[in-house]
Amino acid sequence: MKISELATKAGVGIETVRFYERKGLVKRPHRPRSGFRDYDDEAKQRIRFIRGAQELGFSLDEIEELLALRLDSRRSCSEVRAHAETKISDIDRKLATLRKMRSVLVDLTLHCLGEGPTSDCPILAAFD
Repeated sequence: MKISELATKAGVGIETVRFYERKGLVKRPHRPRSGFRDYDDEAKQRIRFIRGAQELGFSLDEIEELLALRLDSRRSCSEVRAHAETKISDIDRKLATLRKMRSVLVDLTLHCLGEGPTSDCPILAAFD
């Protein structure tokens, strides 16, 4: 399939396919005499895998490691689990940070009456 068809079937843009190729996450197919690259279903599956992992918060570097684990039959599922557990810890840290940010912002908004000039705004003053 051509790049436009691959992009459509994988649910991404053409530039995303090219980006993944440049990063080495998707193999560049051989270019026949016609000049059009011919992608196979593996490319579509890889892109869907990448997108699914991204939706769960994995970075492209982490996804590259997961792809390597997926392709090496000598590797254990426990290694994948370890990656997932690490990601869970990262998410928990981010959630804690977000909760703290929210709490501070709620407190700031409670102290702001929403009246008067911005030079007297307690929210803006707290940023100093």
